Amino acid sequence: MPLKIRLARGGSKKRPYYTIVVADARSPRDGRFLEKVGSWNPMLAKDDAKRVEVNVERVQHWLDNGAQPTDRVLRFLAEAGVGQRDAKSNPEKAKPGKKAQERTAERAKKIEDAKAAAAAE
Repeated sequence: MPLKIRLARGGSKKRPYYTIVVADARSPRDGRFLEKVGSWNPMLAKDDAKRVEVNVERVQHWLDNGAQPTDRVLRFLAEAGVGQRDAKSNPEKAKPGKKAQERTAERAKKIEDAKAAAAAE
């Protein structure tokens, strides 16, 4: 049975609250789980101690038994000193889209044409 350490959403509409759970990878996000090992309240300030709470001993137990944390949970575990998350880099994501590149090229061409017309006069 492949195990995941992941987030299960709770809370009301526009007021999210997540519990960090150990669940079978095939079960639904908010469905059946084996154990609650922490919580995350994104509504609290980033420097608040209660924003992320993790039971480090139980998480370590599940990691030793083969559970795989999701990327978001791995961030929390890295802050708690349990896991290590490699920094990711996607330089393509920062580039503007195709239409924006076309508009930029069009503006540059118009400016160039205006300079050429001004120089010809």
